[in-house]
Amino acid sequence: MYPNLPHPNRRRAVVSGVALSFGALSGPWARAQPTEPVDDIWQDSRRQREVPVRIRWPSDALPVPADGRPVVLFSHGLGGTRAGGEVWGQAWAAAGYVVVHLQHPGSDLDAARQVASSFSDRAALGRLGNAKQLLARLQDVVFALDELARRHGNTASGTDKRWATVRPDAIGLSGHSFGAHTTLGVGGQSYPGFGGIREPRIAALIAFSPTLPAAGDAQKAFAGIVRPTLCVTGTRDDDVLGTGATPDKRAGVFAALPVGSKAQLVLKDADHMTFGGQTGRAASILPREAMTERLQAQHHALVASITTDWWRAYLTGDAAAKARLVQPQGLSAQDTWQTG
Repeated sequence: MYPNLPHPNRRRAVVSGVALSFGALSGPWARAQPTEPVDDIWQDSRRQREVPVRIRWPSDALPVPADGRPVVLFSHGLGGTRAGGEVWGQAWAAAGYVVVHLQHPGSDLDAARQVASSFSDRAALGRLGNAKQLLARLQDVVFALDELARRHGNTASGTDKRWATVRPDAIGLSGHSFGAHTTLGVGGQSYPGFGGIREPRIAALIAFSPTLPAAGDAQKAFAGIVRPTLCVTGTRDDDVLGTGATPDKRAGVFAALPVGSKAQLVLKDADHMTFGGQTGRAASILPREAMTERLQAQHHALVASITTDWWRAYLTGDAAAKARLVQPQGLSAQDTWQTG
């Protein structure tokens, strides 16, 4: 969930300050600052639906790999916008990835404003997080994959030629909160009466603040999630909508996923807004502990480093990144890293 965005100049200054701290923890991913993000609206003619996007291209100083640039899609939380995941997007773009932040009409900030006067109205906001909106989000991701393929193959005059440099076979999907539901849903989660999507064009997943299904057997629901999946949560990542999503239930997603290429990072004293990938007012729409706020920059740096290595390991087959993921550097004694 997110509030009104802060002044653009203030937002860039805050995020840049955080980005400068990333390299101190983990230099391997930090290569060059990405270009300014590009906002666009992609038209899904089949559904008569507009999907706002924010695109982050890697720096022009980074050479294009021979096999092309991998792509990462990011899905915001309930009441969010395409500004969600800004800290993560900057880190991934700096590492050479094309990052596309999706905005989901119907469960975005505009929709939240129509039903609630503030983000403390949990009941009203919770009604937006329904099955209809989840399905619309899953279809947004499928549409975005179609659009990426179309743009990659479009050689018409006036087309941004950078799309020809992307790798349609190396696409990662990530999301926070309701975006984590979206990520796992596209990745193969099943639901009562709906077998799920299991989109084959997604190569790896990162779920920020996921949670167990509200009902039913979680292992059965997650049985179709067979791609490498990283779950990221914290000991204060608790229930923000009154749905019972406790820190234990969020951490329980890892255990319920099939054995294979999965991992989980649990950060001590990190809360729900830690993982939205924003700073300033956008990260302060819910009450937060002083300790969590003091640790935010450190947590952001650590998450940026580990998630970037996750993409490197599973989108580009980087053996060094995969080796670093055996035991990531920078964890505190009370943080938890699990693989399985």
